[in-house]
Amino acid sequence: MSGEATIQSLAMLLWSADLTAPQRVATPFVMAQAAAALDMEVELYFTAQSVRLLTPQAGGQAVGFGAEQRALADYLAEVHALGIKLYACSQALHAAGLARADLTPLCTGLGGAVQFMGRCADPRWRTLVF
Repeated sequence: MSGEATIQSLAMLLWSADLTAPQRVATPFVMAQAAAALDMEVELYFTAQSVRLLTPQAGGQAVGFGAEQRALADYLAEVHALGIKLYACSQALHAAGLARADLTPLCTGLGGAVQFMGRCADPRWRTLVF
């Protein structure tokens, strides 16, 4: 299969994962950790209400299922320690009345639709949407 690109990276878009359904919030972080364990470069893009997951106030919220619930801040710290990049959508920040300064210092920076679509178009990247 020469000539085909090798999948090296994973970009994940979080737009429906938010604290109104905390049982769904842990899954993207677990998938990101699994991809990192496979030596993939991983980027998480937070948009819509998911951008609020990057605020320090949200960090104490328990997310996940039943006895497996953990603080959101723990998941953020773990993925950051693995080198996973966390990007906030500037339009989502504006809509939420937030600024970059309102986010956890673990947030890599701003990244939105154009950057994510660039990953979608790159044959070395795979994408997931939550």
